[in-house]
Amino acid sequence: MKLDAAPLLQQMQSMSQQAGLSPEQAIRADRSDASAVTGMTQGNSASKDFGQLLSDAINHVNSLQSNTSDLRTRFDMGDKNVSLSDVMIAAQKSSIAFDATVEVRNKVVEAYKQIMAMPI
Repeated sequence: MKLDAAPLLQQMQSMSQQAGLSPEQAIRADRSDASAVTGMTQGNSASKDFGQLLSDAINHVNSLQSNTSDLRTRFDMGDKNVSLSDVMIAAQKSSIAFDATVEVRNKVVEAYKQIMAMPI
């Protein structure tokens, strides 16, 4: 899967303009400027933020799957407030979220393998 960098760059530029920075300032911002822009405190490291982001994403996928399971059970029990379309939409949301999580995991493992294969 190849990503086109142009839309990503445009999105980053629009976000930096919304934050009140010129694109050059956003690109050249040092660590303290980046911390101020993203709202991080200076003591946090990037690994903690990535770990928290990953944990939040996994918890979100888990909550989607739990919600889907709950809706299926309620529909099976004959709850009139739950329609088949609600169950199917929730199932698709949780399926897509799970598939995306698996793809991210695969990319992380692939990157780890490439880093480990690099000569020192």
